[in-house]
Amino acid sequence: MKHTPTIRAELDRYLKQEGLSLIQFGHIAGMNRGIVSSIVSGNKSMSVNQLDLITEAMGLEEGYFYDLFIENYIIDHPPNMRRIEPFLYRCADLNKLDAIRRVVGAIMDNLLYSPKLFDIAETLFAQGRYDAALLLYENVAEVEKYQHSERLALCQYRIFTIQVGDDQNRNVRAAAIFEAFVERLDEVEQLDALKDLANVYRSLRKWDKVDEMARKMRDKAKIQYTLKHQQNSRELNEAAKKLSRPMFVYITYADLLCASVCEAQGDYQQALHYTYAYANLDWVKETDEDAKHWISLFEHWAQANVTANKLLSGDINALYDYVEYIGAPSDTAEQDKVTQLLNIMMTANRYQIDVNDILQRFEKDVNSLLQFPQSNDIYTKQVLPEQFARFGYELAYYYLHQGSYINGFKHLMYSMVSYHTLNNETYFIKCMVLFERYRAYVVSETKAAYLEFIERVWIADVKKNGAIDHSN
Repeated sequence: MKHTPTIRAELDRYLKQEGLSLIQFGHIAGMNRGIVSSIVSGNKSMSVNQLDLITEAMGLEEGYFYDLFIENYIIDHPPNMRRIEPFLYRCADLNKLDAIRRVVGAIMDNLLYSPKLFDIAETLFAQGRYDAALLLYENVAEVEKYQHSERLALCQYRIFTIQVGDDQNRNVRAAAIFEAFVERLDEVEQLDALKDLANVYRSLRKWDKVDEMARKMRDKAKIQYTLKHQQNSRELNEAAKKLSRPMFVYITYADLLCASVCEAQGDYQQALHYTYAYANLDWVKETDEDAKHWISLFEHWAQANVTANKLLSGDINALYDYVEYIGAPSDTAEQDKVTQLLNIMMTANRYQIDVNDILQRFEKDVNSLLQFPQSNDIYTKQVLPEQFARFGYELAYYYLHQGSYINGFKHLMYSMVSYHTLNNETYFIKCMVLFERYRAYVVSETKAAYLEFIERVWIADVKKNGAIDHSN
């Protein structure tokens, strides 16, 4: 029978090997002799903090004994959360995800530990340690999958938030799984969940789902906003503080989303209807600085989008009004520029308009937009990358049709790589088709880069899906 080694035995062996007394080692480790003696003799278990001190004193790397700690003090022992909790935090610090899996696997047979592990996951999530948090959320969700609980819904919300990333196919699956749990969340918390779902579906250009999420969000937000101001209950006001933005924003943002759906479907008249709705915010009761900030944003967006709708509908006279508007000094976020310039390029390509002077005016903006911002906000993580990729495609289409091949292929390669990263097969293929259409005009260096990129994509696909069968 194979005996599992112990940390005590390793420490005892080290003391004998180095010829150290308990007092000497305790001095090196910053621990008193009595604690060291109790640990070596087996009369006392140890905390993860004491384990870290011992490990450092022995000259070993951090976490060296963590697997043995799990064997010696967690597996086949009654779970002790006073020992387990700090150990999980230290594993997260050192990104020892396998150790977290082992600990959770050893204790999750008992539902009683689910609330505590959920609390630990929430702390890790708030600290941005998402990989470790995800493991805990997934395990809590698994053991509670037959419980119709708000905690289960929150786990699924956090899992969705963490999993949403560059791969749009994966995002479709994550959104579909989480959507089934939204109604189990607290009524107020559902607003952020629906907003995040709508933004993911928006990045995927699934306009029917964007419309569905927006309408649900508006209806729920109107009810909560009315209750908030009619009842003025402390409980509801406290719940509203958990939201990422003032409650009225969810009503107005729903209108903005519905407008974007109409724009995508070419119904610019209906888009204007929704735009005018979020432009008029006289009904908002809040007067604090945060509310004023959001009201100002919606007024700015409405002003820009009214002109954009006219532009996209074919009112070319609106083009230079729009250009002057977006070129004026403004306090709005730089990220709005990509939407505005994208509207110009879509109009230019749709109606075959020469916008070289406009591109020259905004040359610095166009170049800086290639470095889009990093954020944990779902909109910034999802909607903006898709818009940047689309902007690159529209620029490439424009330049290539203009005969400006160097600029055209530069933006086409950027868009192609971006759409591959996003795993958006439809637009990736559109980029390839555009490349092939103008292949005769590409310089050798760009052609070589293109072929190398396509080969990498092909090899990655073979590795992912297995070797190609040539038998048929």
